[in-house]
Amino acid sequence: MKQSRLMSLVESFANVLVGYGVAVVTQILIFPIFGLHTTLAQNLKMGAVFTVVSIARSYILRRVFERFR
Repeated sequence: MKQSRLMSLVESFANVLVGYGVAVVTQILIFPIFGLHTTLAQNLKMGAVFTVVSIARSYILRRVFERFR
C-alpha cells in the first residue's frame, strides 16, 4: 500500500517532534561539556532551526524512496 504525500508529511512531523525534544535535552546536557553555555531560549531556537531542516530532509527522502518503490 502506498503512503500518501500528506501522511508522509505527518509521519515526518511526528518523528521530528520527538527528535526536537531529544535534541534540546541533549544540547542542554552536552554543550557545557564543550564550554558552550546557552540559555534555554537559545537551545529552543537552535532546536527549532534543526527541526525545520530535519522535516524537509525527512519528507524529501521519504518521497524519493516512495518514487523508486
